[in-house]
Amino acid sequence: MKEEISKIKENSINEIKETNDLKQLSDLKVKYLGKKGELTLVLRQMGTLSPEERPVMGELVNKVRDELNNLIEEKEKELKRQELLKRLETENIDVTEPSKKINLGSLHPITQIINEVEEIFLGMGYQIADGPEVEKAIYNFDKLNTPPDHPARDLQDTFYISDEIVLRSQTSPVQARVMEQQKPPIKIICPGAVYRSDSVDATHSPVFHQIEGLVVDKNISMADLKGTLEMFAKKCLGENTKIRFRPHHFPFTEPSAEADVSCFVCGGKGCRVCKGEGWIELLGCGMVHPNVLTNCGIDPEECSGFAFGFGVERIAMAKFGIEDMRLLFENDVRFLKQF
Repeated sequence: MKEEISKIKENSINEIKETNDLKQLSDLKVKYLGKKGELTLVLRQMGTLSPEERPVMGELVNKVRDELNNLIEEKEKELKRQELLKRLETENIDVTEPSKKINLGSLHPITQIINEVEEIFLGMGYQIADGPEVEKAIYNFDKLNTPPDHPARDLQDTFYISDEIVLRSQTSPVQARVMEQQKPPIKIICPGAVYRSDSVDATHSPVFHQIEGLVVDKNISMADLKGTLEMFAKKCLGENTKIRFRPHHFPFTEPSAEADVSCFVCGGKGCRVCKGEGWIELLGCGMVHPNVLTNCGIDPEECSGFAFGFGVERIAMAKFGIEDMRLLFENDVRFLKQF
């Protein structure tokens, strides 16, 4: 058995030294040291030896096994080093060669406007509130003083999931939810997507984006509303921007107004952007209706508030001189590159 072990050692050493392939080296390890390897088979013959010979042969086999393991490890390191050197020689990288052009994108115009408006109102101490786009009708209509017979609740104006579930037609439901959960003072803006059953044309889309604002506290007046909107208009559209109110009607505010801003292109003289009028319709606003405060658990005798809302697409179209709203949704790269 001693001669057999010596022969295995000699043969394995020679084969390991001669191999130049990692796969072949792995096969040799299995051949000699694996579960069915030649050295392992010798160990299985230990039962045929006398008690005096077993420890001697066992020590010899373990010694040979350790030698072969060390030799295989060294050979593996050498082959890997050779392989790395070969790759370095054949896979050179010319660091002076011009790289491929990487086309960088930019934020969508709608996202730009939303981010800008958020920064303006955060600077005025507002918080950003969010809510579900698939909304309960009670929040989309009832709590906002919109009765069941109101035209806004017709099928031709609102997307109904069921009689009680709708796709929100405005971000006002977020205001109702906040007023239910939070006691005054409240000072929030609510940006997000809204849905209305409109036909697609240059100025209408069944899905668009709104930003609405709400302030509720003691002694809030129309003057606070106008001052806030003037500050916003100057920050968003230019320091020389002026604002005016026109009487209007909204079910959730009383009194209500449409707010126009002086054209930031011509300064009010009249141009293509403002269609010669010198003013651009910007948003709807007003004092929060007492019924809305009551519906949301706030005593209108103690607190008052104002609210406003505008379409992000309208701001983007006015600010960037875009004449067709569909361009904002078609994702034509040639159009988006301009922003």
